[in-house]
Amino acid sequence: MDTPSLAPPTLPAATPEQKAKIEKVGHDFESAFLEVMLGQMFSTVQNSAFGGGEGEEAFKSFLTSAFADSMVKAGGVGLSKQLTRELLKMQGLSEGAPA
Repeated sequence: MDTPSLAPPTLPAATPEQKAKIEKVGHDFESAFLEVMLGQMFSTVQNSAFGGGEGEEAFKSFLTSAFADSMVKAGGVGLSKQLTRELLKMQGLSEGAPA
């Protein structure tokens, strides 16, 4: 009598192209999330180092976007890594060898 294996099934490794596309989705999502979070944070700041006015309001979104992109490039908060793993799993793929 054969006993079933309790080990999880081995998933095929994602190709480098698949992994790169999914990682980009994860980075873009994390950047968008951080941009919204930073926008909410900056909305509570009363005194501005930029002098205030309409010009500052017009460019504040560019600043929060640049901050969010910089944060993701520096490692982010870990959201993109988790999202990448989950998206790969949803497609029946594993991360494969680290790039």
